[in-house]
Amino acid sequence: MAAHGAQKIFGWFGGHGLNGTGGFFEGLGFRPGVAFAAAAGLSELGGGILLMLGLFTPFGAAAVLGAMLVALSVHLKNGFFALVNGIELPFLYAVTALGVALTGAGAFSLDALFGLTFLSQPYLVDGIVALAVIGAAVTVVLRRQAQGASSATQS
Repeated sequence: MAAHGAQKIFGWFGGHGLNGTGGFFEGLGFRPGVAFAAAAGLSELGGGILLMLGLFTPFGAAAVLGAMLVALSVHLKNGFFALVNGIELPFLYAVTALGVALTGAGAFSLDALFGLTFLSQPYLVDGIVALAVIGAAVTVVLRRQAQGASSATQS
């Protein structure tokens, strides 16, 4: 996930950076595209790094989950399989992030090393996951409004 975020933000690993990704996002109806690209890139980069380290795990998982829920909305029209640009990969990443959020980082994590056991409290995890889902829903609604607004102005 961190590599996907680095593609969007820095243009690393064959990515297009913020401006290129922002232009692509504008074409998908996310306006302003650079702002949405930055949000997606930071969610993926930051969430991926936190998950890799096992640090503040529910927050990292929620960042990835939110980004992947928005990605699901983009890929949904293509069906399930990745071969046809469907939802398969964002779905897999979202389910994995949710699973890690609900089960915790484990014994070999920085959360465990630093004694951050309060992060695995169900009320906290549920709240963080709920905020990620709400944030993704708001993002999808904003996309639809942007698409509708641009079609109305073209008529």
